[in-house]
Amino acid sequence: MTEHLGGPESPSKLAERHEKYLHSSRTGEGPMYVIVVGAEETAVGSIGYWKREWRRDHVLETGWSVLPEFQGMGVATSAARLIVERAKAESNERALHAFPSVENAPSNRICEKVGFKLLGQVDFEYPPGHTMRCNDWSFDLRK
Repeated sequence: MTEHLGGPESPSKLAERHEKYLHSSRTGEGPMYVIVVGAEETAVGSIGYWKREWRRDHVLETGWSVLPEFQGMGVATSAARLIVERAKAESNERALHAFPSVENAPSNRICEKVGFKLLGQVDFEYPPGHTMRCNDWSFDLRK
């Protein structure tokens, strides 16, 4: 699942990330949500948004992850539509950005389906020490 994000993380890094997500969700400064499906509400992934400075502007960034056995079923697309609505309702920021790897065709298709506008390609260092070529997708939260 981390093929486009620099590969797997160690158990200690995963625990650190989980604590960060819990903290940001409790404070409301970057909420993360569990993506659930079915009557049993099976947890199949996560999605969230957080503040970042981007090109001398304050924006929100979103990202998602869905377990492989639930990919290709529209789960992430539905979650991305919901996160756009949540960001519109909860934030005063003007834009929500997503930065999937240029090689991550499914995530790029999700951005397009949800109505993000492709602004171009950018380089990111993520995780630290690993440079990725990403597409910069933007959604105008004022519309």
